[in-house]
Parts: sequence; structure tokens; C-alpha cells
Amino acid sequence: MAGGGGGLEVLDLGRCAYLEAHARMRSLVEERAQGRGRDTLILAEFEPVVTVGRGARAERYQGLPLPVLEVERGGRATYHGPGQIVAYPVLRLEEGRRDLHAFLHLLEEALIRCVADFGLEGGRDPRNTGCWVGGRKVASIGIAVRRWVTWHGLALNVETDLEAFGWFDPCGLEPELLTSMERELGHSPGLETVRRSLIRHLQEVLCPPATP
Repeated sequence: MAGGGGGLEVLDLGRCAYLEAHARMRSLVEERAQGRGRDTLILAEFEPVVTVGRGARAERYQGLPLPVLEVERGGRATYHGPGQIVAYPVLRLEEGRRDLHAFLHLLEEALIRCVADFGLEGGRDPRNTGCWVGGRKVASIGIAVRRWVTWHGLALNVETDLEAFGWFDPCGLEPELLTSMERELGHSPGLETVRRSLIRHLQEVLCPPATP
């Protein structure tokens, strides 16, 4: 679903503050909306923060012992922190591919393929966008679109400290419904290994090779 060829350019910010990644993302969105630059996949691991999407009000979460930021994506409140991989595809959706439900489905597909690489059976929940393993949510998805350029994206709990989810209602769910790959496997599969897998599967589903 990327415009042009050559796949997604990967921009890995490593561990950083949320607002740093957000500023880079906004800049790339403006470029793509003007027809400049390339479709880009931003990767990051954030310092602890709670972001609140359009489905909730930030005031509700101001008593948390973490920074709380109101953001443009869909969805409600979620936690970002060390041990979690965040992936933000900044893609210009061209004519004929402007189907946001299909785009969300592709993000779920990439996550399902990624966790399968580590022996986990991922699936979908028709009421809650994301990736689910054994009835628990291992990855959240929340996107925004500006002039048919996608931004924000997904967060995959690899070895995330799940205790932080217990301080509020993550994604409008009971905290015990959130899980991580580490919890489900009984060990951490390693952030770098999972990152490589996720990049590969996002490239595959978002930028499939052209049919001859």
C-alpha cells in the first residue's frame, strides 16, 4: 500500500522520548502529503509514557505517575515503554488503495506473522483492533491519516513491564488482558530479533512486489 516502489525506508530511532519521534513523524507526514520524500517506517522504543487517542480524554489520566500526552491517532489510552517495539508507517495511500480498514487489516497481518516466527499463534478480535494471543492483547494499533498519508501505527509488547498497564484501562480493556511475547513464551525472544522480523513482515504486507 505504499506509493511508488522500492519498499519502505526504515528509520530506527532506537530508545528515545515520545515527542522526539512524534516530531520526526509529523515532518515526514508533511513531506509525503506534498508528494516529496519516501514512504518510511519509523521504529522506536520509548521512554515510559501514556498516550491518549481520540477515543478518550487525556484529563481522565492526569493522575498517573507517568507523562500523559494527547495524540492524533484513533483508539484510547495506552502505555509505551522499554521492551516494547513501536512501528509507525508513514505511507502515502494512492488512488485505489484508500481503504483504511484494509490498511488496519494489513498491520494486524504483519503482527500475526511476526509473533508466529517465535511460535505464538496470533489472531484478531473483531471488536478490538490489534494482535491477540490466547485471548490476550500483545499488540495495539492506532492510526491517523492526513491528506491520505498514514501515521502513528502499532506497538508490540516484547519484554514490556506489564505492571504499568495496571494503572489505568489500556485500550479501554481490563489490564489483565494485556500481555507480552515474553509472558506468553516464558522467556524474551530478544528485542532486536523481533524488530527484524516485524520490519520484514511490514515490508511484505505493505509493499508487496509488483505483479509482472
